[in-house]
Amino acid sequence: MFNISEIEAAANLVHGELQPTPQIAWPLLAKAAGAAVWVKHENHLPTGAFKIRGGITFIDWLMKSKPDCVGVTTATRGNHGQSITRAAVAAGLEARIYVPKGNAVEKNAAMRGYGANLIEFGEDFDEARAESERVSRAEGLVQIPPFHKELARGVSTYAYELFRKLDDLDTVYIPIGCGSGICGTIAVRDALGLKTKIVGVVSDAAPTIRLSVEAKKLVETNSARTFADGIAVRVPFSEPLERISAGAERIVDVSDAEVAAAIRLYYRTTHNIAEGAGAAALAALIKERDAMAGRNVAVVLSGCNIDAGWLVRILEGGIPNIGHGA
Repeated sequence: MFNISEIEAAANLVHGELQPTPQIAWPLLAKAAGAAVWVKHENHLPTGAFKIRGGITFIDWLMKSKPDCVGVTTATRGNHGQSITRAAVAAGLEARIYVPKGNAVEKNAAMRGYGANLIEFGEDFDEARAESERVSRAEGLVQIPPFHKELARGVSTYAYELFRKLDDLDTVYIPIGCGSGICGTIAVRDALGLKTKIVGVVSDAAPTIRLSVEAKKLVETNSARTFADGIAVRVPFSEPLERISAGAERIVDVSDAEVAAAIRLYYRTTHNIAEGAGAAALAALIKERDAMAGRNVAVVLSGCNIDAGWLVRILEGGIPNIGHGA
């Protein structure tokens, strides 16, 4: 997908704006998991999520390749939208961002805070994405897809940081939405010649990637009703599917109940807040606790942007109610 020189160039670009995030071994979390566990804290970034990295590299590439561009449009559940808006507005571009109806209130507020022209459309992410694509064709805005090489190259820098510090990891667990995070991590592992196994994590209510890997073809689902909105995707993409199929060890499903339990575990053992997708990797590790016993593993806490009401319900032992298909 990209070589070590391209990864290092992305890291230099990203680190010109952001400090590398820490990878921390928390003793109480290790005790709960029965393994040596490193948490890659992408929740410590300015937007609270790993996506900020891809926005930096994508908009830099866009301004060099299309200097006459006046605006961009994309669809998101929140973290990708914050990333693109932050970088686009800084470059003097309009950021037209589409989200589904009923999207997380606080993620919407964060995108508007960065300067997004935010529009709610459709019942889920994939309907919002279709409208964003239609508008880009009609109005001449540059459409930013959920998966693109430059997005993946940017977010791959978290894996570069992780593997430069820890080159002896047995396994890394990574949540999968549209695939930039796991594909970037596979690329970095391969470029560095490491043997680390990479496990992708999806919601059992949005298993399109697992189904597609198993079927060896793109498999859409009818819905993606999970509060883990960052991985609530119905329609897969061919390019990440090929890379995930070739480079991931396996794909693990987790339920909303397991994700909620992982959010509580993060808070109890580290006092870090995780959103649904951000806790999915830990949920998968706990699900595979017996198989991972005694191993050196890492989990990516990909984001912390969860609405306060949802967080309160989870910390009280519940699961958020979902008003719309995610």
